[in-house]
Amino acid sequence: MSGQALLLNATYEPLKIVSWEKAVTLIFQGKVEVVETFDREIHSVSMAMKMPSVIRLQRMVSFHQIRQMVRFSRETIFARDGYSCQYCGKRFDKSDLTFDHVFPAARGGTKTWENIVTACKKCNHLKSGQTPDEAGMRLLKKAARPHWFPAILLHMSLRSEMPSSWSNYLFQSNYRERIFSAASSKESF
Repeated sequence: MSGQALLLNATYEPLKIVSWEKAVTLIFQGKVEVVETFDREIHSVSMAMKMPSVIRLQRMVSFHQIRQMVRFSRETIFARDGYSCQYCGKRFDKSDLTFDHVFPAARGGTKTWENIVTACKKCNHLKSGQTPDEAGMRLLKKAARPHWFPAILLHMSLRSEMPSSWSNYLFQSNYRERIFSAASSKESF
């Protein structure tokens, strides 16, 4: 049983995943409507309700607000890069991955979407404070700030058990690759 709910925009586009507690708060604030529920009930002293699985905002959230939802973090960098080393292309568990500054931090490289990529420990060690060119390594794709939608799809693809009620609101995998590449090349939708 999942303790999370899929938050949809007013237009039924997936925005992000929230805890069931946050979902219930949004329901009582009148900001969302319940679209799907789990079989499990939530009980308080004075009421009981089915645990929300999918909720939809009552009002449309603008693209600018949505874009701000993708926060820079280790998890979102790994998700953006598909939990794959951006030098050798192999996929790894989170514990076997590192951040890599494309332009080295020791030489003024910043911790930004455009300068951080996922690297396996071996490749990060081989690169060792150099640019990819200096190390004789090739970056598989240019680092870029992800579009909000690819980030949530990547996160979802890594979940071992996605609630079946969410599948109606997420694109199929053949769309994912088109969306990922469009986001990387900064195409607009």
